[in-house]
Amino acid sequence: MEEQEQFREYQRLEDFEEDSPPGEDDPLVHVPDSVKDSWHHIKNLDNFFTKIYHFHQKNGFACMVLSDFFELIQFLFVVTFTTFLFHCVEYDVLFANKPVNHTHSGGAADRNKVTLTDAILSAQQCALRIQESGWIIFLLVMAAIFWLYRLIKMFCSLLSYWEIRRFYIRALKIPSEELCNFSWQEVQSRLISLQREQPMCVHKKELTELDIYHRILRFKNYMVAMVNKSLLPVNFRLPLMGEVTFLTQGLKYNMEFLFFWGPGSLFQNKWNLQPKYKRLGQRLELAQDLNRTIVLLGLANLFLCPFILVWQILYAFFSYTEVIKREPGSLGARRWSLYGRLYLRHFNELTHELQARLSRGYKPATKYMNSFASPLLAIAAKNIAFFAGSLLAVLIALTVYDEDVLTVQHILTAITVLGVVVTVARSFIPDEHMVWCPEQLLQCVLAHIHYMPDHWQGHAHKSETRDELAQLFQYKAVFILEELLSPIITPFILIFSLRHKSLEIIDFFRNFSVEVVGVGDICSFAQMDIRRHGNPQWLSEGQTQASVYQQAENGKTELSLMHFAITNPHWQPPLESSVFIGHLKEKVQQDAANAPPAQQILCDAPICSSFLSNESGTAPDNLLASVLVHPVLTASGLPTRDRRFAQPTTTASAAASVLASLSISQFSGRQPGPTASSSMYHSDQTLQEESMSQSDSQQKNMSRSSLLASEFASAEMSLHAIYMHEVHQNQGITQRPLGMWQASELSPHQRQQTAQRSSSRSGYRGVRLGGWEEEEQLQEVDERSPLQAPEGHSTSGSSS
Repeated sequence: MEEQEQFREYQRLEDFEEDSPPGEDDPLVHVPDSVKDSWHHIKNLDNFFTKIYHFHQKNGFACMVLSDFFELIQFLFVVTFTTFLFHCVEYDVLFANKPVNHTHSGGAADRNKVTLTDAILSAQQCALRIQESGWIIFLLVMAAIFWLYRLIKMFCSLLSYWEIRRFYIRALKIPSEELCNFSWQEVQSRLISLQREQPMCVHKKELTELDIYHRILRFKNYMVAMVNKSLLPVNFRLPLMGEVTFLTQGLKYNMEFLFFWGPGSLFQNKWNLQPKYKRLGQRLELAQDLNRTIVLLGLANLFLCPFILVWQILYAFFSYTEVIKREPGSLGARRWSLYGRLYLRHFNELTHELQARLSRGYKPATKYMNSFASPLLAIAAKNIAFFAGSLLAVLIALTVYDEDVLTVQHILTAITVLGVVVTVARSFIPDEHMVWCPEQLLQCVLAHIHYMPDHWQGHAHKSETRDELAQLFQYKAVFILEELLSPIITPFILIFSLRHKSLEIIDFFRNFSVEVVGVGDICSFAQMDIRRHGNPQWLSEGQTQASVYQQAENGKTELSLMHFAITNPHWQPPLESSVFIGHLKEKVQQDAANAPPAQQILCDAPICSSFLSNESGTAPDNLLASVLVHPVLTASGLPTRDRRFAQPTTTASAAASVLASLSISQFSGRQPGPTASSSMYHSDQTLQEESMSQSDSQQKNMSRSSLLASEFASAEMSLHAIYMHEVHQNQGITQRPLGMWQASELSPHQRQQTAQRSSSRSGYRGVRLGGWEEEEQLQEVDERSPLQAPEGHSTSGSSS
């Protein structure tokens, strides 16, 4: 038993491509003046690379400074304007409840006309009212202190922005006016080249794409992994409401503050986990300490709740009132929830990459959600719209006939409210021209978001599937409501839910943290190591040694690896990853042999683009639509362009046929350097001509641009996601992996049986540790000394 505990201690993976950072916190350290305009030995590369990334994404120095400046002005405006409304306006005069006499030159008094200045108090009266309220003075002092803190922080950021601007101009040779013409991949390529000439990291000669991603996304990868392993308490089952997901900006901020950078957090600096969290012997004491810290944080949130709640209400009022008045239907629009962004995010996926992917999936997801309509709600909405519209029409007609109608009390309010009611009611009336095709729409959504639970397959027409997708793709009104309620609910989630996860959190950070030489402690899932975290049910059978506890859910390790390889074509992955991608390509070639040629599938692009793709009809859209719809055409017996290939096909075989036509993989045909291809596969010229000949002439010109190359890379990843999901579903799994909703429905006894069955297939036996399944080491490990670790690993720290 003692040897097993020694094995479970924090372990460090040897990494062939990274280096350990020095321990200082200064963002930039320059060499002496004799070597000008060079950046050597940057001590905090996490901070430095993150600033470089944000500088690029926020469009340079001027935009960043202006944005920070207006944030200060906005805060100042909200505080002063709110104070003015509460203490400097005479509302009895404004609402004509108190008469005001206007004496003209002739001595006649006008009691009917009220001007805006009559309702505004003088500066002396306003100041006197404010001085009479000690509570308001306290709030204003606190707001002033916070504003001064933000002002000082802005000046410090200004110096940092200027330093990054100099780095872009002098080191990367990118002028400020040309920054918008450079993609992040080009900036990243110049960073890697600069390392060879002027070492920013002195411990190694070469930087890789994964080095940069690990530093920028160190903490984000931990959050993605914790959501993937269902560790964070964000899913709740409530009476009358069923399954509810609650994750707001405030709750997420508290979790990051607690885990990563706050006082008493698990990390001792930006890149190293505290040594005590790496040892197994102290796990119970550390869990108790974390429990107390969470309680204190929850109490602090409870104390600050009134202040934060008031600010949230004021900010929401000033931000959304005008939008709701102008476009009431905007509240019925949808957005990807914060939980959805973490659930759908790949390991090592930058924010702009995630945003682009989810933006492509927005229209298909909206079409899918709108395809569900309640007949009862539709009937009620039609009648409400009729009655409200009738009243609104009469009021508008009277106003047109005589504008004095507007002077009638509350008539303008009635017109506004009735207009909102009509707009909202019409949003619940389904489009009579809509075609009911939920399975194809959900497949189109999957092509872009890349993840969905197994039990959605074949159940796209069910309301349960729609409700679960609604947790990822929520109404904007729901988002606003959750943010308003966040100051009230967050303290209770911290105190009554998160603190009970303390032991599991401690175990998670110990078991899934690796110390990479040159980078520090990172989430082991971010290594995208198929051998350690692969799932045999996701095309990695025979290549992984991971137990159920170690496996990433929903094929996230495999899909993240494919996404990173396609997004960064110059990256040279380790051997295990190369073997997996090579195996995947071989299987694609095998499945493509039994499928129609890619040219035949793409010949139906005009038909498919009108069915599923976006209105733009670009070549990548047509390519995806062809793959998704071609199996439907053949299965239904509809004629195709070539009757020789009219036999039924599957979505997997259609995707394999198109992928197989993209010849020369990144490993057999790609060489490192600037001449490498821009995607995982080189697109076959004949295939591109076939697909693009169906679009307008502008597509041919766009194909020569980097934008279209990026679109084709995105389409290629979408095809891989479709193919891998189809193959996963077709494997005939007797016990499906637990999704984010399925796991919560099983009893502890059922979970234990599931873990035992899965562990027996992979050669591991499951044991319980803090509510999480942990692996039991092979027999030979029991005979090793405490200082010995499995091959390819090294231990850090000793058991206490």
